[in-house]
Parts: sequence; structure tokens; C-alpha cells
Amino acid sequence: MSLDALKSSIPDYAKDLKLNLGSVIGNSDLPAQQLWGTVLATAIASRSPIVLRELEPEAKANLSPEAYTAAKAAAAVMAMNNVFYRTRHLLSDHEYGNLRAGLRMNVIGNPGVDKVDFELWSFAVSAINGCGMCLDSHEQVLRKAGLDREVIQEAFKIASVIQAVGVTLDAEAVLAG
Repeated sequence: MSLDALKSSIPDYAKDLKLNLGSVIGNSDLPAQQLWGTVLATAIASRSPIVLRELEPEAKANLSPEAYTAAKAAAAVMAMNNVFYRTRHLLSDHEYGNLRAGLRMNVIGNPGVDKVDFELWSFAVSAINGCGMCLDSHEQVLRKAGLDREVIQEAFKIASVIQAVGVTLDAEAVLAG
């Protein structure tokens, strides 16, 4: 199971996705930990069993045990936070924003890896989950830490391609019956 196996399973009508998947992972300028943590966290966030099954072994092989766990933790905590903060943001009653969240999210403060890497993975997951409030928050932290817009964009390019591949392959699996 690998990136190559995943690319070969993409149908011809989605050739752009195949090319983009090879490009965003194979030609990325991100350091290996940032790249493979982003890949793993977004593969989890894509909710695609096919994508996760194909990309997880390669991510695990390219990450330290701590980074592997932290990338999974980013996907987990952002699955909760993206729903919570997106809902708060979308409600027309802004008083919800004044209420205490009361949700544990200790892993954000102590992820077990470089905080910038964890923030990047959380940002990428937030792109998939569509939480504008979380995207803005994580982007500001990343920019204050000195990351260029091009680096941040690399994370949401990876997220967008992995999400699209997941949607496409899961649809094909359903249609194949």
C-alpha cells in the first residue's frame, strides 16, 4: 500500500487529481515531518477508508512515533473544535461566543512535537472541515511563528487534493457496488 497504489486507483476522469496528488506530496518543499504529518492528519480528516489505508503506512514510516501520534491527535481534536467553533461562528446569536467552551483540548498546548508542525496539521484539518474561525486562528499563529504564506498554502493544497481523492475513490467504490 502506498502513494503509487493510491494514484493508480484514481479513475481516468480524475487524472488531474492523480497528477496533483503526486505533485503535492512528491514535489513538496515542506520538511518531511510537516509533509507527512499533514498527509496523515488530512487523510484521517477526509474520512476516506481507502485514502487512509493507502497513505498511513508511508506516513508512519516517515514520522517519528511522537509525530505520528501528534498528527492523529491534530485530526482528533480538530474534528471536535471545527464543529464547535464553526457552529459558534455560524449562529446569529453571538452571545454563544461569550460562553465558556468547557471542552478539553490540552493536546494543543502540549502536542509532543514542534508547536508549529501541530498548528500546520490543525490548520490543514480545519481546511477540510471548513471552519473559518479555526483557519484564521491557526493561520495567525503560523504567520507569527514566521511561516510564509506559501508554506501555509502548501498545507491546504495537500488537504484539498487528499479530500478530493477521498471523495472520488469513495464514490467509485459505492458505484462499483
